[in-house]
Order: sequence, then C-alpha cells, then structure tokens
Amino acid sequence: MASARGTGLDGGVQTFSLAERPDLLDAFWSIPGDWPTFMLQDPISDRAYEAAVEGFPQLHLVVMDGDVAVARLHAVPLAASIDSLPPRGWDWALQRAEWLVAKGGPPDLSTVSLIEARVAPDRRGEGLSGPLLVEARRRYAELGCRDLFGPVRPTRKALEPRSGADEYARRVRDDGLPQDPWLRVHARLGGKVVEVAPLSMTIPGTLAQWREWTGLPFDVEGAVEVPGALAPVHVDIANDHAVYVEPNVWVHHDLRASAS
Repeated sequence: MASARGTGLDGGVQTFSLAERPDLLDAFWSIPGDWPTFMLQDPISDRAYEAAVEGFPQLHLVVMDGDVAVARLHAVPLAASIDSLPPRGWDWALQRAEWLVAKGGPPDLSTVSLIEARVAPDRRGEGLSGPLLVEARRRYAELGCRDLFGPVRPTRKALEPRSGADEYARRVRDDGLPQDPWLRVHARLGGKVVEVAPLSMTIPGTLAQWREWTGLPFDVEGAVEVPGALAPVHVDIANDHAVYVEPNVWVHHDLRASAS
C-alpha cells in the first residue's frame, strides 16, 4: 500500500489519494477544466460529484508537482458486472455513489468506475494522463478492485456528432488500436471497449438556458449541433426546452493480474 508520502510519476511529480492526504482537498478542486459550459449543467453531477469525493477519498487521486496540483482522477464504487453495464453510464455511476454515501458503511470496492481524469490545461502534452491511469489501476487493485470500468468520453467524437456512437467507438487504426486518442490511452494499458452507454449523461434546459450556455439562437426545431457536444441537442420549440443526451463508451480494465 502506498504511504502518505505518495507515489511518483514521470518527471518527479507525486500522486496522493485524498485518504492519504485530506489536506490536499482544496488543491484537488483547484485544477481548472475546459469543458463547455453546457457540460457543467448535468443535474446528477451537480448534486453527486462532491458527495462522491467526500465519501470515497481513497478512490480520488491528486497529482502534485511540488505545491501545485497538476492532475486529478475521480472514481466511485460500481455495483455492475461486464454483462450488466447500465446504459446511463456517468449519471448512473454518480447516482449510485450518492446512494452509497447516504447509506453509510464500508463500500464494496471489488468493482470501481472511473468518472473523470483531468490534467491542468497548461500541463497537457506532458504525458500525465497515461501514468495517472496506470497509478489508479495499481492503487485500486491494492484496495481489492478486480474490475475497473469507465464511461469514457471519446475526445474526438465531438468533431462528428452525427456519427453513430457504437460505430465510432469500434473504429481502429492499422495497428489495431482505437482511432480515438483517449480510448487509445485505455487500450494501450489493457482496457477493452465493451459497449456504448447511450444515455450516459442527460442535460435538460429551457431554450433561454441553452442560449446562455452556448451563445446559439436555438430557434430551429429538431437536432442542433453544439460545439463540444458528442451528439446533437434535441430542441423542442413548442414546449420551450432542449435536451442533450451524451453517449459514452464503457471500457473495462481487468485488474486481477495487478492484484496478484
């Protein structure tokens, strides 16, 4: 088990869990992101995200370069198997985590779901995401995790929002690795694409809210493409609302070898 001194990644930076270093909670939250504004409006995430961090500090990692936080990783217990992964993905995992926190008691960590890996924008391109995922695999295996899943947000899908999510997730290069860069990081570390979570995140809002979030007019009925969205937003002008339903990709890491 890693000590409270943390463990090193390439370049001398150190990784700690919030269970080891609860004093790093503010540093953990300090890492900026660059998600589109509309992506921050998911009602499940808004309610459950912080509760998951507080409830499962051993699953939340922060990477420190001296006194500066440069990356973080969220994960939660997941009561699912490879044959029963929920179509709601991200929302379901966070909602389940919220319920476990309210229930209390020690969680079953035999199955864990990744939620987000975030690298500070000014530190991207330094190769931090892959080693962070390796470190998470090692630590979770030590905690008894056998199956690590993740409703992965494929980074390049936003460039073609009208493409089918399953078809996109199955695309591979000549070397057999996924075409999508973030799916490729998982694959290089042993992760396997299992299936699409078609309802992974649902973001509803009035037309006025969507105009505020995106700067777009939202005056056309039907499917509207929004920069940063992995699928079109569905607009209902008569009933004054629009709904974004994001597909993610369930990826599975078998940690049994790591545990042994």
